[in-house]
Amino acid sequence: MSAHNYPTCHMSKIIALANQKGGVGKTTTSMNLAASLATLEKRVLLIDADSQANASSGLGVDLSKVDCSIYECLVAGKDIHEAIYTTDIERLDVVPSGINLVGAEIEMLNFEKREFMLKHTLEPLSSEYDYILIDCSPSLGLITINALTAAHSVIIPVQCEYFALEGISKLLNTIKLVKRKLNPQLEIEGFLLTMYDRRLNLANQIYDEVKRHFQELVFKTVIQRNVKLSEAPSHGLPAILYDADSTGAKNHMALAKEILQNNA
Repeated sequence: MSAHNYPTCHMSKIIALANQKGGVGKTTTSMNLAASLATLEKRVLLIDADSQANASSGLGVDLSKVDCSIYECLVAGKDIHEAIYTTDIERLDVVPSGINLVGAEIEMLNFEKREFMLKHTLEPLSSEYDYILIDCSPSLGLITINALTAAHSVIIPVQCEYFALEGISKLLNTIKLVKRKLNPQLEIEGFLLTMYDRRLNLANQIYDEVKRHFQELVFKTVIQRNVKLSEAPSHGLPAILYDADSTGAKNHMALAKEILQNNA
């Protein structure tokens, strides 16, 4: 048995995707990993916990028609089932976010056990999905702490660029703190290198550096830079529906398979 803590077979595995640094490909990975897992016949729910709601719109949710989002569940105690929207991909559902999530952190400050709101919100779903992915906002605020408290593990996307490891120690300290005080079962699912361009010497250096630091915690799969991957969300589609043969779609499918193998 490896370092991962597996939930029992009938429970969903909850994975947060977190990095407080913006622009590392976190939302792209959340959407496309969710779509790939669903394509591999897993029941998947993507929780959009970023007020920009890019994962929601990128999966085709019309935000103007959303009357119940993750915000209403966290702040007003709405039943999570009311916030679940289907997507064009079979077995993939999404709980959308919205701009009002920005104020949620302030509103939740007075709540008792405020770090556990998301965990309690997700509890009724524990046997309805195989995987629940949480797309966190690029911050280490209360909503991200909620995501880490609710999750079994965390995927940390790292962009292949000069300051890639900058800020990672801060994130790791936060994870350590959450593990110690709020969620003893939290593990690192893996570090994922994104926006990788093998022609660039720098990308290879960064890959080696991340690998040296985190060894077997680094996914074998890397997500390459890919035009189709960046175009797809504007069509409200994950890469696998936009262009299944694109590098981006193939990379995320490989990642999904690697995660299934690690959790077998």
